[in-house]
Amino acid sequence: MDGPERFNGSFTQQEPIPEEGIEAAVAVLRHGRLHRYNTAPGEVAETALLEEEFAGLVGAKYCLAVASGGYALGCALRAVGVAAGDAVLTNAFTLAPVPGSIAAVGAWPVFVEVTEELTIDLAHLEVMARESGARVLMLSHMRGHLCDMDALMALCGRLGVTVIEDCAHTMGASWRGVPSGRHGLVGCYSMQTYKHVNSGEGGLLVSDDPQVMARAVLLSGSYMLYGRHRAAPPVEAFEAIRLDVPNVSGRMDNLRAAILRPQLRMLDERRERWGVLYRTMEAGLRDTAGLRLVERPEEEVYVASSFQFLLPDWAEGRVRALLARCAARGVELKWFGAAEPVAFTSRYEHWAYARPVPLPKTDKVLAGLMDMRLPLTFSPADVAMIARIIRAEVLAVQQSGEEAVVAPVVGD
Repeated sequence: MDGPERFNGSFTQQEPIPEEGIEAAVAVLRHGRLHRYNTAPGEVAETALLEEEFAGLVGAKYCLAVASGGYALGCALRAVGVAAGDAVLTNAFTLAPVPGSIAAVGAWPVFVEVTEELTIDLAHLEVMARESGARVLMLSHMRGHLCDMDALMALCGRLGVTVIEDCAHTMGASWRGVPSGRHGLVGCYSMQTYKHVNSGEGGLLVSDDPQVMARAVLLSGSYMLYGRHRAAPPVEAFEAIRLDVPNVSGRMDNLRAAILRPQLRMLDERRERWGVLYRTMEAGLRDTAGLRLVERPEEEVYVASSFQFLLPDWAEGRVRALLARCAARGVELKWFGAAEPVAFTSRYEHWAYARPVPLPKTDKVLAGLMDMRLPLTFSPADVAMIARIIRAEVLAVQQSGEEAVVAPVVGD
């Protein structure tokens, strides 16, 4: 008799780079002009074209391509004037590069509670803004969940708080028709392998503010070549600051830009495919006793490259038992409630350099928060199987009362 079904796919295998991107990358390798400012007469660099195309995609005046999403965040902080010793607000539910970018400029991360919808708690945001005196919020759209952006921007406007959006998980998403990254003063995006377009590493900044973007371009290491940018402010915006802004080199190269440009044109199609996977998982897990789904607001268009669910009030041992049982059947779940960080998964209290203070509301949410990737190498049938496995094991753990002492270490 056959045993229970087992998933044999990989949660970390992304799709291959499209052929058009491979051909463009080979062309760059053949001519050897990888540096963004190394161009032949009459040639426009791939990086400059990527910036121009992405600005058009999201409706921004200016765009800058940089070496990573984390660099984009740090560059944005410096460009809006954050200095050593300043307090910067950010959601407690985020990934390590967000508070890391704040600490890297010498500033102090001030964590804000999150809700069961996995978005920033606006009431606590107001409290922490007033208590800390912070004038900048780095809003992390963690795992692709958008808060009520209208309410957030109205609140930050009243408080005099500048918003930088971390859109690492929301490239291609929108709130009431406004693309993610276009509500705040600066929007920052990532092209790391597990994001919505893939160059291994890479970042983008967008803004409509000429002074902020002029500083960002200089910070990125443009030397005096800012005139070669096609999606940057006019040269007049640079003249008064060009000798005062330090070079913190983090340029994108033409090879990565060549790989990325065709993928931008695939973003809408990828969003639709991810939506099918997400809704398949949602349907498979809905009404599972002991499991709570994160409901998406109607105003949000999301890009669902990952999936989260909650196990409210589950004891630690029971969560660990579920992790082990699912892993034995090939399903890799990540848990944000683990006592120690595992691979990419950590939470605010693990970042000791930030001097975090306890956040009871966030702690309760993260204690039962499960997370998994939904790579586009999965089919809807794959996702339906994964949902059946999770559902069966959630029910089995509850019925048996099983608990585990040691949590499995699940991949990256």
